[in-house]
Amino acid sequence: MKPQSLPILFVGHGSPMNAIEDNPFSRTWARLGQALPRPETILCISAHWQTRGTQITAMEKPRTIYDFSGFPPELYQQKYPAPGSVELARRVQAMLGAERAGLDNQWGLDHGTWSVLLRMYPQADIPVVQLSLDVNIAEGGHYELAKRLRPLRDEGVLVMGSGNMVHNLGLLNWAGEPFDWALQADAQLKTMIEQRDHPALISFPTSSREARLAVPTNEHYLPALYILALQDADESLTFFNEAVSLGSLAMRGFVSAS
Repeated sequence: MKPQSLPILFVGHGSPMNAIEDNPFSRTWARLGQALPRPETILCISAHWQTRGTQITAMEKPRTIYDFSGFPPELYQQKYPAPGSVELARRVQAMLGAERAGLDNQWGLDHGTWSVLLRMYPQADIPVVQLSLDVNIAEGGHYELAKRLRPLRDEGVLVMGSGNMVHNLGLLNWAGEPFDWALQADAQLKTMIEQRDHPALISFPTSSREARLAVPTNEHYLPALYILALQDADESLTFFNEAVSLGSLAMRGFVSAS
């Protein structure tokens, strides 16, 4: 009997403050942790780990990384002491090929991972591994690389991408009102995801003025492509946190499940 495939998840993580603030975004993440089938392990592709070549965290006790500055002391006091999984790291390396994917013992869990998991799984009792973004390959290369990870869904692994599909820190609006171009880009992305138009999603960052404003650099966009690459045909698709925060950060996330 074929095991049931776990859902796949993309989260728009936004500000690190979502880790400690009680707001609609963090409450939704908490509900997701309760609603999704409990995974045996988690593989997270975070926007905040870029490397030359692909790297996979392979330590037993990954550290909590505070890869931000200027936030309240309370945020730096947070810990997410989830165990790692050397077994999963080696499995991912075998899937991607040892010639292109290395095992890392230095990184840990950056805020793209722990700020979300702190709300989803606050007990920190599920092993977590991070996969880096190779700066040497373009959007299509990341999408094709991700396809190799499809068997993980049948092995008790929750594959999660964490970024923001619309992400322009240079144009933040602290008053909070979304820019028209950000709303337009977010709506376009939603439609393409609903239509399963993956070629259009791969080429989106350079497709229009709105897209170039939405994705001035691609590191926050790429984790969504990893999750889209793992979709099966005719899966259910559910969006959550459908809002643009601080003018230019789309918090949209989605779950795809068989």
